[in-house]
Amino acid sequence: MVFFNKLKPEVRKKFNWTLKLIATQKRVPTKFFRHIEGTTEIYEVRVEVGSDIYRVFSFFDKGQLVILVNGFQKKTQKTPRKEIELAEILKKQYFDEKESKQ
Repeated sequence: MVFFNKLKPEVRKKFNWTLKLIATQKRVPTKFFRHIEGTTEIYEVRVEVGSDIYRVFSFFDKGQLVILVNGFQKKTQKTPRKEIELAEILKKQYFDEKESKQ
């Protein structure tokens, strides 16, 4: 939530629009939501405002529940490996905590 709150209002508005698109459409264009190859089912939500590109990594829990984990502003063509690794760690923590509560 810290990442989201630091964004400019127009970027937050575009993220909200994109998340609503993901929640309501059966097929979401890969321009907005796609699987990250080489991961354990990590997906990215992609938002472009002007020349700025923002990404939030996510994963599914129970089929349709999308869990958003880490976000960043993309500054190069290649997605930073450390951001992907962080998403994997956060996903594992999420499911470990969920399992320990059952």
